[in-house]
Amino acid sequence: MSHYDNSNRRYDIDWLRVIAIGVLLLFHIMVIFQLYAKQLEFVQSPDPLEILLVPMSLFGVMRIPLLFFVSGMGVYFSLQKRTWQQFLGERTLRILVPLIFGTAVIVPIQLYIFAEFYSNEFIYKVDVHHLWFLLNIYMYVLWFFALFYFFKEVTENKYFDYVRSFLKKYPLAIYLFIIPYVIQAFFIPADRWFTQFYDSGVGLILGAIAFLLGFIFVAIGESFWKAVSKYKYYSLILAFIIFLIRIFIYKGRIAHPITAVESIMWIYASLGLGYRFLNRPGKALSYLSKAAYPIYIVHMIFLNLGGFIILPFNLNPWLSFILIILFTFVGSFVSYEIIRRIILLRPLFGMKIKRRLM
Repeated sequence: MSHYDNSNRRYDIDWLRVIAIGVLLLFHIMVIFQLYAKQLEFVQSPDPLEILLVPMSLFGVMRIPLLFFVSGMGVYFSLQKRTWQQFLGERTLRILVPLIFGTAVIVPIQLYIFAEFYSNEFIYKVDVHHLWFLLNIYMYVLWFFALFYFFKEVTENKYFDYVRSFLKKYPLAIYLFIIPYVIQAFFIPADRWFTQFYDSGVGLILGAIAFLLGFIFVAIGESFWKAVSKYKYYSLILAFIIFLIRIFIYKGRIAHPITAVESIMWIYASLGLGYRFLNRPGKALSYLSKAAYPIYIVHMIFLNLGGFIILPFNLNPWLSFILIILFTFVGSFVSYEIIRRIILLRPLFGMKIKRRLM
């Protein structure tokens, strides 16, 4: 076949996952400086930085959907070298085990810090909190398992070849894939934010659509990636225009279907730019791609701990913001360095067990 060999390593997808996790950490730190932080069980700064709502509004429409797209892509690559038994076993070890451990151990630690910050009585509870993303991903794997294997079997037949040929001839057709993504936005209640993915049926459906589309994009192969790369700047410009209109004219509350278009245009721009500029290996990527998952699991501990230590000094809020960023990232990376060296901890944080550790 002449189309892209999907079994090859896609370094751009690894980079996008790393970048999305980094953006997620920054977003969560920004939450500390918003008036609703305490409601979400984040320590809250007494001096809010409302200007941060602008980058948060940008990150909000793309960070979680991008992670769902990338996760769906990862499922396709995983299926290429595993039987269905191996695939389910691998997904269980990589997702369900860290989810159970995280809800039972990691989340209670961060909630204990939160309780101490407000001098409240700590009551132990099992809570998914920021690990809701893992729960959703594992549900999608179970829901779409049969469909994934169907797609795996047909990626080389005439039907997928027709899609590839059609996209090769009409690359603009990639924008047809946004239709289900936009349609679901019509069903979001007007009093809800488009970005309310957590603990939300709307977020569950949007994530499922993004997850499936990510899988399909990789299954289609080179014709999709060349098309999305060809129109990457058009997608970027359209996303930026809608973002400016949404923020400065509609104060963030533009119609949900329009926000959905903005969201997927950011995704398309990210995929296209990544395919063009990031599809290459490197030591930094090798390290960060392994660190991203454990850091995602533990970062809320250091975020709340950083706020617990730094906020009582009543520093300039921008200085506090910078210091909490440094504390969160340093603490998370140090914890990763410890975790990766202890063989019993590695599977609890979604890492493979290796006979020899560096």
